[in-house]
Amino acid sequence: MQMDEIIVRLGEYGPFQRRISLLFCLIAIPSAFHVFAPVFQSAKIDHWCSTNDALDGKINCTLAGLDNRQCVELIKNVTIPSSINEGKVVYEQCQRYDLTGFEIMQSEMTQMNVTQTQGCDAGWEYDHSQYKSTTVEEFNLVCDKRNLVNYANAAYFGGFLLGAIVFGQLSDRIGRYRAYFISIGSLMIVGIISAFSPNILAFAIMRFFTGFSKMGTLMAFIVCSEIVGRSKRPMIGNILWLFFAVGYMLLAILAYFIRDWRHLQLVISVPLVLFFLLLPVLCESPRWLISMGRYDEAEKILRKAAKENKVELPEVLFDEHEGIQKAKSKAGTPMDLFRTPNLRNKTLNIFYNWFVNNMVYYGLSLSTSGLGVNAYVAAFVSGAVEIPAYLSCWFILDRFGRRLPICGYMVGGGIACILSVFIPPGVGRTIVAMIGKFGITGSFSVIYIFSGEIYPTPIRSIGMGMSSMCARISGIIAPFILILGNYWEQLPFIIFGANSILAGLLALLLPETHDTNLPQTLAEGEEFGKNMNGTLCMPVIRARRKGPDYMPASKIEDTNANTV
Repeated sequence: MQMDEIIVRLGEYGPFQRRISLLFCLIAIPSAFHVFAPVFQSAKIDHWCSTNDALDGKINCTLAGLDNRQCVELIKNVTIPSSINEGKVVYEQCQRYDLTGFEIMQSEMTQMNVTQTQGCDAGWEYDHSQYKSTTVEEFNLVCDKRNLVNYANAAYFGGFLLGAIVFGQLSDRIGRYRAYFISIGSLMIVGIISAFSPNILAFAIMRFFTGFSKMGTLMAFIVCSEIVGRSKRPMIGNILWLFFAVGYMLLAILAYFIRDWRHLQLVISVPLVLFFLLLPVLCESPRWLISMGRYDEAEKILRKAAKENKVELPEVLFDEHEGIQKAKSKAGTPMDLFRTPNLRNKTLNIFYNWFVNNMVYYGLSLSTSGLGVNAYVAAFVSGAVEIPAYLSCWFILDRFGRRLPICGYMVGGGIACILSVFIPPGVGRTIVAMIGKFGITGSFSVIYIFSGEIYPTPIRSIGMGMSSMCARISGIIAPFILILGNYWEQLPFIIFGANSILAGLLALLLPETHDTNLPQTLAEGEEFGKNMNGTLCMPVIRARRKGPDYMPASKIEDTNANTV
């Protein structure tokens, strides 16, 4: 009996699957914490040169009857160069007046005529109205060091890139269950160490390993998609990302009340230890065990699932006719993604879609400055807008398949990205930005589900990991694309929008996976989609009429399964 037949007997989403999937998906909440923590930990804050040494107590605010805020403004007015921008006074952040030789009198403070300036040789003063402590202030990441914040963010994506490769292969070799808890343990340890970073170099290194360790979400998605019925796979993907969106919003709330970056880092890291209470509750993916020839272990889990779901399974789950597959399967490698032509074409298409999804997401995020709200509200709203996007996927995927929705989401997001270039800041740009965020969020949800359904079981984790790797590459490249705006302001957004539209159209060349079984072997993965016959616009109808689009394992010769 094939795994998909067993799932039908168990129930596509019975009590066992509900319990396991919801517990696995919990990791998405702390994952969102660690992804977006730098929004608050390394936030840009107002700063100006410290002038305490130059003034040397020559300004007595108490004598002048000024409160602390008025005193700060007076000192800045006397010692910091300023200009008028849109009716507001803007102070220089990296220069101060050279007061050498000037005798400052209390009565002449606002009338001094100083023109010579110098750098901030005595350090900086920082605005604490919104943040108590940030890495920017603590490590003085301003002026000539301001780009170090971006380097730390790039380090995170670099770690994510490497982690996608390593954990993808690791989970295909030692199992999803072990890789899941290794990822959580690593993320907890690295997160705690990050809170004690003595300098920006140490912090950047820890961000690299944070990205490397944050693979629990990927493992959760793979396990959950492998234990539910094919009609419930879209729901599983969206449940996972709904947890992620909730984590995004919860982080904004936590950061609002915890405004010290080290304390916030500890709060989002230490509770990960609670996940190890799930060790005896969660289980390995039976589908992975079957693909590795470990039938006895798989049967034990499936019998337990049947008991929890209150159904009966046949006395013999795996008969002699399936002995072809009982031999332990050879673990897949990244080269298996490119070894055969059909699987290679699908893989490259998926890689490009992941790359563009991530790139456009960060491109559209630049438009959120038009919201006109503080960082906490902006982050909360940005997370909240993802919830209707995921819910729309839940509704749409069962009715229109995978190809048309991802095409619509990406083309819509691309158009919004291009339109944002021509709309001035304000309500109009904010609306367009949110439409774009809605579209790219929906497409990210679909591509996760779509990819997991196209890759065959022996290389599903590797394929998902390398797809995620492509997304991280675009995360590293996106800031460099933005530099092109120095030469033509609209060019980066046109690049983002054009690539999104192109990726959406190319997705129509992928095989429809709605209402089909997951490919179990490399041979099935290669056959899947070969008979599309150019059908691009009727994925759901075609899938329901003709059923699975690949050759069943029972009809594939043993020699073919081992050579592809």
